[in-house]
Amino acid sequence: MRRWMILAGLTLWLSSGFGAVRAGAEVPVGGAAWGQTEKAEDGKSSKGDDFRGGAKDKEGEQIYVREPHEKGKVTLSFAGDISFAEGYANMSYYYSHGGDITKCIAPEVIARMDGADVMMVNNEFTYSNRGKPLSGKTFTFRAKPEMAANLSVLSTDIVSLANNHVYDYGEAALTDTLDTLKQYKVPYVGAGRNLAEAQEIVYFRVGDMKIAYVSATQVERSYVYTKEATDTKPGVLRTYDLARFLDVIRRAEETSDFVVVYVHWGTEGVSQFEADQQGLGRQYIDAGADLVIGDHPHCLQGVEYYKGVPIFYSLGNFWFNSKTRDTGLVEADISLEGVVELRFVPCLQKGCRTTLVTDQGERGRVFRFLESISGNAAIDENGVIREKEGTY
Repeated sequence: MRRWMILAGLTLWLSSGFGAVRAGAEVPVGGAAWGQTEKAEDGKSSKGDDFRGGAKDKEGEQIYVREPHEKGKVTLSFAGDISFAEGYANMSYYYSHGGDITKCIAPEVIARMDGADVMMVNNEFTYSNRGKPLSGKTFTFRAKPEMAANLSVLSTDIVSLANNHVYDYGEAALTDTLDTLKQYKVPYVGAGRNLAEAQEIVYFRVGDMKIAYVSATQVERSYVYTKEATDTKPGVLRTYDLARFLDVIRRAEETSDFVVVYVHWGTEGVSQFEADQQGLGRQYIDAGADLVIGDHPHCLQGVEYYKGVPIFYSLGNFWFNSKTRDTGLVEADISLEGVVELRFVPCLQKGCRTTLVTDQGERGRVFRFLESISGNAAIDENGVIREKEGTY
């Protein structure tokens, strides 16, 4: 049965492209285009291409609508750093295996990603054929624009661009990245053509819930390569100006049922979260965040609860290079009351492949390690994360 939704007093029609709006039109949010849950052909997400068609209501909100996979349940999923940048070992592996991302990230991992209602990753590179690597920067990452098609195969619904590599090839390459993601119908947060766009909140309506996503970066604390967006120049959204980002979070809290903050912070290669991360995460929660997800250290960091709200400090590399790294997916079942259940799905990046960890001994090892570097969080044998009793 076809169903319809009216947003903010204006009925919107969401096409398979970005932003078709007709006053007085009706919005189909069920049926084949919007309600697909069966596995699609050719390795494409079962969520359907139309899911990534966006429209803005009259208040200027960017809202994406879909029905949940399971009635009465909303599941959000997150992965850490992904790179499709040319010239690195993981992409050599990709090309040597027929340019098939499912040979690089195991099908069982992708199936888990596809099972989420909204799947988010960190897009740690730029999509462009233009620009030159920034002078003096040790590692610079640039992918061919057509590599963005892999995001659909990975069932990715939104990416963060608030990181220290999206500007590696300069301003033109950054704007190419924005254009490429728009072409492939993938929403982004944390960067833009100007400060207003970099601060823009992306919303998803899943069932009865309206979920807000915001993102910012705290890294490059000593020497800044990555330009910050200004009123007239493209760049990323930084959280150095804490008041500015807290205002974004407050606005998200006022206009949604649930707020996700995805932040680039911490020190590379350090598995223990630091005091400045902890302080920022708590201020994000005080401003209205319902879940804080971090990345940048390229390794796992622990979990902490503050006022009942979880902070997962770093998800590490998801599919980034040839190094052996524990990684995984964070899944959050949510409701109007907040996070109902938080889970860690352990994966392993090894030899340019990311696979699901199924061996019970290895799963237990990862869970014990993650708990050992966490604050007041306990992790059971199924990867379910809970706040320890007697804490905030």
